[in-house]
Amino acid sequence: MNAFIDLKGASGATYRFRHWPEGASHLPIAGNYVFVREVAQGFKVVLAGLTNDLSTCRAELGKSVPKKGVHVYTRLNVSRVTRHAEHEDLVAGCKPAIVSEADI
Repeated sequence: MNAFIDLKGASGATYRFRHWPEGASHLPIAGNYVFVREVAQGFKVVLAGLTNDLSTCRAELGKSVPKKGVHVYTRLNVSRVTRHAEHEDLVAGCKPAIVSEADI
């Protein structure tokens, strides 16, 4: 599994995400996250989301998305304005099946 992946938004901007391995802890910091599956061309974004506490985003895995073959990647992003702008760009560019906008 890649430690980092780069995803392109609709604007052409590239966003780097870090793999969050199963069983590892995560800092309770704001940011963006994606659930991805490996495909022949790289990665398919299944879910894209944003949150004030990345340590809780894995809870969506299993509820919204089957766990099998899905990997969680996060991007630290404290600024709410930037976090939302990047989220919208990624959703438009990656077209995930599920979008989580629970930035609470």
